[in-house]
Amino acid sequence: MSSIQTPTPSVASTETLLSSLASQPATTIESDRDSKYLTSEWYTGNGVIEAAGDNRAFKVTATYTLEAEVKLVKGVFNVNNPVLAEVYRHRGRCVAVVDQTVDELYGDQLRQYFEYYEIPLEAKVLRAWEADKTPETVYEILGFLGKDGCDVSRNEPVLVVGGGVLSDVAGLACALQHRRTPYVMVGTTVVAAIDAGPSPRTCTNGKQFKNSIGAYHPPVLTLVDRGFFRTLDVGHIRNGMAEIIKMAITDDPILFDLMEAHGLQLLETHFATLNADAELEKIADEVIYRALYSYMKHEGTNMFETYQDRPHSYGHTWSPRFEPAVKMMHGHAVTTGMAFGATLAVTMGWLDAAERDRIVNLCCSLGLTVYHPILEDLDLMVEGQKNMQRKRGSGGLWAALPKGEIGSCDYAREISRETLTAAVSQHKAYCAAFPNSGAGQQMYLKDLGLE
Repeated sequence: MSSIQTPTPSVASTETLLSSLASQPATTIESDRDSKYLTSEWYTGNGVIEAAGDNRAFKVTATYTLEAEVKLVKGVFNVNNPVLAEVYRHRGRCVAVVDQTVDELYGDQLRQYFEYYEIPLEAKVLRAWEADKTPETVYEILGFLGKDGCDVSRNEPVLVVGGGVLSDVAGLACALQHRRTPYVMVGTTVVAAIDAGPSPRTCTNGKQFKNSIGAYHPPVLTLVDRGFFRTLDVGHIRNGMAEIIKMAITDDPILFDLMEAHGLQLLETHFATLNADAELEKIADEVIYRALYSYMKHEGTNMFETYQDRPHSYGHTWSPRFEPAVKMMHGHAVTTGMAFGATLAVTMGWLDAAERDRIVNLCCSLGLTVYHPILEDLDLMVEGQKNMQRKRGSGGLWAALPKGEIGSCDYAREISRETLTAAVSQHKAYCAAFPNSGAGQQMYLKDLGLE
């Protein structure tokens, strides 16, 4: 039997080879990839690898580019509106995750729409209350999307139809499925339409801190149809208005003026979907568009929170800690944080009292909460600051606060316990003159057994 002999290089040739390798110059190679290999039409990327030349170290720099489109539409499930059909027709089906309440109200329209366009629909309907904003719900959605369910492709956009909770948990499930599965978001509440829906921040709650587990993964397309607001409880309209006011205070003074002039009408008519004239409909569209544009101008262009100058974090510095502690609705918790933040800005010399008064009066006029006794728990407030500082990278607290005038803001790097204590005391005294000392209407979460 013969055996194969492997030649052994001579010592001299090995030394010569290693010597030539060691003398290689530093190199930089940029990737040049063919677009035919793209995984998905919405995501691209490239990179550079730099070798030091000593065959001991190299560095890789990679960039990731995505497209996320936001559109205001009318009658998204109307068969005369082909927007969704154009997304799914050539894919052969639509895999959807739908909020249970939305399905009860609009499920027939949704199914008839896809039947009309002869697009098979595979839908998972599930409850999406704040109590359901848990990792278990994310796992349940993953089961539907995965091999034991619909087995979605890595370039197949999942359709998500629902409110803010569903957008957060379903978006996170899509981020985890195949490490990045695209999705289309149809927000059916005000919060989902102008804030949580188009946001890149998908998440679920931790045990003591809201939205503490998540990933950056925006929908590739967000469709905003205010027609869904018609069937919302007025409390949920009010809840969502907090996010509009947030962007008005920090970025868009015209939006603030519109909310001062028409906010109560928009609340009463569910954003001009009930007993409203054409003029109010135009105002409703303008308010929604301006809020979305201001939000995504900062959130969308800072998609991965690589910078902490984020106007949309106004009202969200302390609320992630006290909101779950007292089980407030998100919008009420945010306005409590915004109103307190405005008083804090006054005490810091950043804002005139008259501008603070406009902020608080607008919130109160819409029935939103501007003061809650939980603010007096200074240990909890300081703990909330520490949690937020860790979340924001420990470089600073970077609390967004109005500065100068409505429509602009700045970021407080540090807020001492003494400053916090003084501001809480001043805010409590200031709000004592308001009805119910600044408490709002329908401020607690009903799905957790509170009224």
